[in-house]
Amino acid sequence: MITGELKNKIDKVWETFWTGGITNPLTVIEQFTYLLYIKGLDDNEKKKEADAELLGLEFEGIFPKDKPQLRWSIFSNMGPDEMFEVVTQEVFPFIKDLGGKESIYSKFMKDAIFVIPTPSLLARVVAGINGLLQASNSDGKKDTLGDLYEYLLSKLSTAGTNGQFRTPRHIIDMIVRLMKPMPEDIIVDPSAGSAGFLVGAGEYLKENHSDMFLIQGLREHFNQNMFHGFEMDGTMLRIGAMNMMLHGVDNPNIAYRDSLSEQNKDNEQYTLVLANPPFKGSLDYESVSGDLLKVTKTKKTELLFLALFLRMLKKGGRCASIVPDGVLFGSSKAHKSIRQEIVDNHKLEAIISMPSGVFKPYAGVSTAIIIFTKTSAGGTSNVWFYDMKADGYSLDDKRNPIESNDIPDILKRFNNLETEKERERTEQSFFVKADEIRENGYDLSINKYKEVKYEELEFDKPKDIISTIKKLEDEILIHLNELEELI
Repeated sequence: MITGELKNKIDKVWETFWTGGITNPLTVIEQFTYLLYIKGLDDNEKKKEADAELLGLEFEGIFPKDKPQLRWSIFSNMGPDEMFEVVTQEVFPFIKDLGGKESIYSKFMKDAIFVIPTPSLLARVVAGINGLLQASNSDGKKDTLGDLYEYLLSKLSTAGTNGQFRTPRHIIDMIVRLMKPMPEDIIVDPSAGSAGFLVGAGEYLKENHSDMFLIQGLREHFNQNMFHGFEMDGTMLRIGAMNMMLHGVDNPNIAYRDSLSEQNKDNEQYTLVLANPPFKGSLDYESVSGDLLKVTKTKKTELLFLALFLRMLKKGGRCASIVPDGVLFGSSKAHKSIRQEIVDNHKLEAIISMPSGVFKPYAGVSTAIIIFTKTSAGGTSNVWFYDMKADGYSLDDKRNPIESNDIPDILKRFNNLETEKERERTEQSFFVKADEIRENGYDLSINKYKEVKYEELEFDKPKDIISTIKKLEDEILIHLNELEELI
């Protein structure tokens, strides 16, 4: 998370936008992102140039040799008027067509508009971005860009119109590390937003499977076919596409799509779903895919997305999704049917209950992570439950860092489930047999199975208590009489 000096510098850039007349938070984020994207292109180019020079290889970059002014390192040192003309007339048109007219980026950037109105505002924002990135480098953080996105998106203090929430980066990181993406995986997020889960998966692979980039087939798979994300918000699509490219993915499959509609025909195409689908979102019920309604007939998006995940996954494919607590214990036929489908016909592996403050300042909604594998032949035997009480940040609107953090324990225990079998129901994590879940109407809420151990308290007998009171009253009366005599 962004804290300290870096947070203050970002807030100053944000304030610069506002005082310059750009007051819509999403517009600020979008314009901020364009400039970070432009700077990121130059930074990536510099790294590749340095590598090529070190190896004695020729390098063909994305920037034309005869137009050095397109690069951040050049135009950011210009005067305000010259910089404004170069950015608006040359740099912005350049990034909109980057990769050719058919590239993923030009596809979503075609509707992008650069709305910074004056040279002075642009100059101040560019100087601010240079300053905050210098501060981030001094912090030594591995992925400041991801944290920066998280902090910028946190400025959107309410849920989106379709019920979507920003997923905190440390929660994304935890989920990715629980699922451990592999180099051959085909990963999808059907409600991608700013592509946080896809970026997180890519960073995990770079960190844990760096050798895959030495194999041409796997390197091409990473850049072309591994990542898929769908979103209905055009602004978030642009932000997501730029986010992916800034994290080194050449051609992610980011598409405008209503994932729940009949237009989405994806069936058994992916090996890993990482998602935080919208809760209580607006829904065009008439357009919902019929095969999803067969699994759970409902208007609730959180239930329909679970049915969608099952359809999209290949057999043996895995899913980790954030769901509102109501999915786990809701008593409607639709709630029960999707839980029964996962428990009886696939392999439910884990339910991790999260504290209600995780999504603040958006809302205090209680959520959980559901992890399962698609088998189409059952396989649920024991389900692992974990009661997360702290995530390393205060559970109020401020979300300040604190020492208490269950995430390391969750990762350690999930990776060593054999040692969990003897855990008692009074502990923070434990197993529940599938038959017991069935007997309880497929209820998956941890409170249904968690046992609370009450300490037995012993009290004095009533007669003894009365005797003690009388003795105290006698003592009080004696002292009052003594006091009266002194007066």
